[in-house]
Amino acid sequence: MQGIVVVSGLTCIRLIQRLKNPGHIATRLYSTTVVVNGGVGVDHLDIPLINSFGVKVTNTPDVVCKPTADLAMGLMLASARNIIQGDSFSRDHEEGEDIGEIHLGKDISNKTLGIVGMGNIGKMVAKRAQGFDMKIYYHNRTRRPVEEEQKVGAEYCPVLNDLLAMSDYVVVLVNLTAASTHLIGREQLSAMKSSATLINISRGKVVDQEALVEALQNKVIQAAALDVTYPEPLPRGHPLLSLPNVIVLPHMGTHTLETTCLMIKQMVANALAALAGDTPPNEVIV
Repeated sequence: MQGIVVVSGLTCIRLIQRLKNPGHIATRLYSTTVVVNGGVGVDHLDIPLINSFGVKVTNTPDVVCKPTADLAMGLMLASARNIIQGDSFSRDHEEGEDIGEIHLGKDISNKTLGIVGMGNIGKMVAKRAQGFDMKIYYHNRTRRPVEEEQKVGAEYCPVLNDLLAMSDYVVVLVNLTAASTHLIGREQLSAMKSSATLINISRGKVVDQEALVEALQNKVIQAAALDVTYPEPLPRGHPLLSLPNVIVLPHMGTHTLETTCLMIKQMVANALAALAGDTPPNEVIV
């Protein structure tokens, strides 16, 4: 439909590649009313540049929260309980072979969870962690109101490295900005417990991947479970893919049938509002 640019998945990557050429920027944006982004993150879009052409940008913030929080807990369980190794053993074991103690997992019940970034998704992760009787700490740029903390059973930790030192599982949930790029680096990984697991469902560049590889190889931390990397997907032969204590997914936080349908409905609503000259329900303002 003329006047709309849809940004989602590989379409987003191809659009960004085209928009690196100034001629493509003018050609694409002069005839565009709105850029409709599928998902909440807009770090891949130069919003001030797009807005300079009189073009609005929208996203789909609300519908992504529950499935992303679900995946965070799924990654935590899969890593802690060696679920992927158990599946592989069941498929490939020799007759009479026992899985043995080498694949003993760890509990998540009654353990300590550290949430880095307490936005809407962070609060939903905390609510799910309550069901496992986890002790929950969070670090955020600003402290949440006490009533919000009490609702999800989370305690504020103003110093990031203090949270990392206390946590058995760390879930990273911040938006990607210049300030949050490599927020989790060598110093932060060294502050974590040697038995800890890092779970990243935010953006790949929030974690220094070279530092993470070193930390995992040298047993600075025990494991990592990643829904996001850079690039996505990782190229074959990347060091993270060779480590047995790492789970890597190709950015599947919202990859469910139900959520995709809801995202499309929200994208259509945003597009129709913009084309009608109204303020889209989910316009991104920077």
